[in-house]
Amino acid sequence: MTMIQAENLYFSYPKTKEPTLKNIQLSIAKGEIFGVLGPSGAGKSTLQKILIGVLKGYEGRVQVLNQYVNKTDGQFYQKLGVAFETPNFYQKFTALENLAFFGSFYEKPTLPPEKLLAAVGLEEAKHMRVSEFSKGMKMRLNICRAFLHDPELVFLDEPTSGLDPLNVKKVMELIEEKKCEGKTIIINTHNMHVAEQHCDRVAFIVDGEIKLIDSPKELMLKHSEKAVAVTFYEDGEKKQDSFPLKQLNGNQRFRRVLELDQIVQMHTVEKSLEDLFIEVTGRTLQ
Repeated sequence: MTMIQAENLYFSYPKTKEPTLKNIQLSIAKGEIFGVLGPSGAGKSTLQKILIGVLKGYEGRVQVLNQYVNKTDGQFYQKLGVAFETPNFYQKFTALENLAFFGSFYEKPTLPPEKLLAAVGLEEAKHMRVSEFSKGMKMRLNICRAFLHDPELVFLDEPTSGLDPLNVKKVMELIEEKKCEGKTIIINTHNMHVAEQHCDRVAFIVDGEIKLIDSPKELMLKHSEKAVAVTFYEDGEKKQDSFPLKQLNGNQRFRRVLELDQIVQMHTVEKSLEDLFIEVTGRTLQ
């Protein structure tokens, strides 16, 4: 089942010379964790705003949850969860009071707020006013709000921003759990490790254009250098060398290194997802 379908999508802000989005072709299936990767200003947030029905006036065809997003009704948002990068809560309310307030917007009963808070490590802060929260705590509360009404499709903008490694792990475990329940989750992120480890597919977007879409594993496999790197000792000196995998057995230098029997480390040479992004787009994520 296709959850998102965009064809020939263009979008321009008023008084701009160049389109912010150009010829976007995108299809996202039910149950995917889909990563949108790109530097600041690449068009990630604009694309998200179009997909959730906030920005109109685009060119092309865009369907989300089997509805054209320029013709959505109130039921559309009952099935949609969104966590923007900058959380916005009622500062004098506690975490539980905020979730109860936002939960009142939805027709069906929400998930147990305490369970969501516990999943992201906020169980002890549930009665604390949000004004006392750190940025990282607000980000985690924002994730809870996005999943509160058990939506079918969830958009998360930089969900791990400002989080330490332990809390990144908790947030991503919750996201993986929701994927197992059949939810579709779209993540805008600069965190290449999160994308590499958790996304089923990723899209590289730069200057409003999608340059590449595939699974992180396939991308790295297709673009790997197909070489083996060896760290070894020779004549008492620690050395490093790299050898092409093709006809490796016939490589005399490699055979010599093996005969030395002084290998410290040996591994295939693989580009990281960030290396590949820079190679394909000519840009960094900063």
